Amino acid sequence: MAEEQPKYKLIYFNARGRAEHIRYIFAYAGIDYIDERISNDRWPELKKSMPYGMLPVLEIDGKPIAQSNAVARYLAREHNLAGKDEWESMLCDVLVDTLGDLKQFIFQYRTEEDHFKKEEKKAKLLKETIPFYLNKFEQTVAENGGYAVGSTTTWADFVFTVALENFENIFGATALENYPALRGLKKRVHEISTIADWLSRRPHSEF
Repeated sequence: MAEEQPKYKLIYFNARGRAEHIRYIFAYAGIDYIDERISNDRWPELKKSMPYGMLPVLEIDGKPIAQSNAVARYLAREHNLAGKDEWESMLCDVLVDTLGDLKQFIFQYRTEEDHFKKEEKKAKLLKETIPFYLNKFEQTVAENGGYAVGSTTTWADFVFTVALENFENIFGATALENYPALRGLKKRVHEISTIADWLSRRPHSEF
């Protein structure tokens, strides 16, 4: 008898944010799940019941699991998206965590309230920080023939694709013009049939 698939419920806001790469994994693997998108006015009360007072949370057979990348790693291992061996699995973690460093710099810029400090942070981001990281990522993806890790699709490809979508939304459609390998990775992921289907029907959100 085939093992019964767990019942999944992903709880997050109506946003791509920290949950979209998890949705990509579900779409890619053809996994049924409940995509619960809560409104901002529900969050203060719901927050009390979340494991660490944060979202996203994935319920697996009713058990709440926090931390988006921990959830993604678990699902990736379950559905052959964590690389072909432990070495590639580690490389996925290295790239995702390093991308997280860049995303933190961008978050600090976006949440800066002082206009002049925000402009200073933006200038440094565009001139120094972003090129430093994207050039490294570009080289890696180019060397791997369009993949973040190895020569097969991994969850790291999905993390990068979502981040690159948001990057273009923040800094403009031409922001990736000097990074053809990264653009190619995003295009390849978007053209995967199950991902393309998800993109055609996912709820609209700004980020």
